[in-house]
Amino acid sequence: MNFLANLGRHSSAWIWLLLSAFSLEVAALYFQYGMELRPCIMCIYQRTAVFGILFAALLPLLNNNIISRLLAYVLWGVSAVWGLVIALEHVEIQGAKNSFFATCEIVPNFPSWAPLHEWLPNIFAATGDCGDIDWSLLGLSMPQWMAIIFAIYSVVLAVVILCKLINKKAR
Repeated sequence: MNFLANLGRHSSAWIWLLLSAFSLEVAALYFQYGMELRPCIMCIYQRTAVFGILFAALLPLLNNNIISRLLAYVLWGVSAVWGLVIALEHVEIQGAKNSFFATCEIVPNFPSWAPLHEWLPNIFAATGDCGDIDWSLLGLSMPQWMAIIFAIYSVVLAVVILCKLINKKAR
């Protein structure tokens, strides 16, 4: 329990978080450019959530103190839960019997102060249809895998925070 409670103090834990998110981003770009799978708006939002987790891991790696760790935990949690919600919504769209009514936006709805799809269109421009299932592994579509991945990120964060709280209460 102590190990998990103090995990955030060690840069190796943040490096693993960073590497996992970075690997997912590289995989997304491989799917997009190597396999020529066009990302839809929901894919782009999930990609943005993974970038949030990546940036969360960077904060304590740059300066590991209580404030950077707190900000990292918050950014990690918001990104993981938001990514999970988007992935589950994407799964629902793909599973809709009448895909005519189950559609998604074409242009990303990023804030006006951060139009990522305009700044980095090669990464954040949506060109696909949310209802298309162009790839699967072990019978699960990409949004289903992303829901599992975001759930894992959320559970790991919850376990770490729970261990911190239990450890603090035991003192």
